[in-house]
Amino acid sequence: MKSLVVAAHLLAAVAAAHAASSVTLTGTIGSRAILIVNGAPPKTVAVGESFQGVKLVSLQSEQAVVELEGKRVNLRMDTPVSIGGGGSSGGGGNRIVLPADSRGHFMTQGAINGKTITFMLDTGATTIALSADDAQRIGLDYSKGRLVQMSTANGVSQGYRLRLQSVRVGDVEVYDIDAIVTQQPMPYALLGNSFINRFSMRRDADQMVLEKRY
Repeated sequence: MKSLVVAAHLLAAVAAAHAASSVTLTGTIGSRAILIVNGAPPKTVAVGESFQGVKLVSLQSEQAVVELEGKRVNLRMDTPVSIGGGGSSGGGGNRIVLPADSRGHFMTQGAINGKTITFMLDTGATTIALSADDAQRIGLDYSKGRLVQMSTANGVSQGYRLRLQSVRVGDVEVYDIDAIVTQQPMPYALLGNSFINRFSMRRDADQMVLEKRY
């Protein structure tokens, strides 16, 4: 029995330490916000309090500011927000918030065909682009793609154009996405316009907000 209690406490600690990837402001009660975190039942949270790794920083009539992993995100009433770098199982979100890093780049952990990969948002890239090394690591058989010529800063190189089954950031997932695999080394994959064009995009201070088009 004692071991079961210890295990339960460990599981609770893990759940508390796991940062949320989807947060929704569904209402207010006085000076408390009603939040839904990762699909859990609604929870009332006062300014300064935290719930499942989400801290309520401020609250207005239909807006709230929350802090997650040191990043501040604006919430609007009944609009789910997916925090870049998170990971939940639903895949049904419609909004991504990407904070800028110290260099002004928008980096995030995501997934291609269910396999984890690091992305950098790049509006100058026509498609999602990743290196052959990354493609091999995630089990992507790019050799079945169409051979194409690409112009780069280092001259013309060869790549393979193919369709990805799915691309996911936070709890937002899109399907049948155009991509190119290049033989050139890349420190991360580029989240290009074949993904971005599925969303409306706006800059909000030091955040990039993508909202899914329907």
